[in-house]
Amino acid sequence: MRSFDSLNEQEILALAISQEEEDARIYDDLADGLRADFPVQADEFVSMREDENGHRHRLIELYRKKFGEHIPLIRRQDVRGFVARKPMWLMRPLKLSDARKQSQHMELETRRFYETSARKTTDAGIRQLLGDLANEERKHSNTAQAMEANADVESEHEAQRRLFLLQVIQPGLVGLMDGSVSTLAPIFAAAFATHNSWYTFLIGLAAAIGAGISMGFAEALSDDGSLTGRGHPLMRGCITGLMTTVGGLGHTLPYLIPHIYTATTVAVIVVFIELIIIAWVRNKYMDTPLGIAVFQVVVGGLLVFLSGILIGNS
Repeated sequence: MRSFDSLNEQEILALAISQEEEDARIYDDLADGLRADFPVQADEFVSMREDENGHRHRLIELYRKKFGEHIPLIRRQDVRGFVARKPMWLMRPLKLSDARKQSQHMELETRRFYETSARKTTDAGIRQLLGDLANEERKHSNTAQAMEANADVESEHEAQRRLFLLQVIQPGLVGLMDGSVSTLAPIFAAAFATHNSWYTFLIGLAAAIGAGISMGFAEALSDDGSLTGRGHPLMRGCITGLMTTVGGLGHTLPYLIPHIYTATTVAVIVVFIELIIIAWVRNKYMDTPLGIAVFQVVVGGLLVFLSGILIGNS
């Protein structure tokens, strides 16, 4: 993946064209998914699709004037800083509230992209078009926000909650899941292989700290937060690294108990509590149904746990 800062003006325009094409397709899917139950709102999404097509035509016209006929295929997934979008076909049956949220997230990200790109470019024509498109994307956000008849204008509290979710909960959850699950195998493998609580504790401590450092760097280097609103990369990296370490230490600390079987029993109980907490956080903050969250987390943790026991007894 390329960093956004490394893109030149030609590549920024090519990326903008690709993004407008993708957004138009998504709005078409949203309109189709809402047509049966919400025909008026579906028509709104059709109108927004046409606006996105208009943006694409203006971008292509400017691109031709500046750089010629060939437009390289540069997609959002090729550039660091964009949030992965859930495919529309996985969201059926589609709720109006989900469609509205999806549209708002899209427009917010696209507006930030245009604003950041406009500040980066030195070409007056490109800068003017990108600035105009940023303002038009802001209008789309307002349209999506007003779609539900009883929906209130988003309050400052809700805006802060979204930022907290993006900048704290998501990186923290990623770290907690990785620390709780990935360290299971080495810890329990060491316990069953050595039958020594102290050696197991040292191995678990090393695994937890090592995973925390690794995940912290990975999160900090993933993107700079300028396009996604995910906050400063150093802060996200610290949160992810800390929670990864905490997740690994949870079932490592019981091995301070000298008796290996007692320590292992306590560690298994701690693992169960950790997995339940992770499932609860995913349900509360990530809108994952509780049953699905519990199933995914428990099955994944169980497989890693069993692999540790198998390796330790081999």
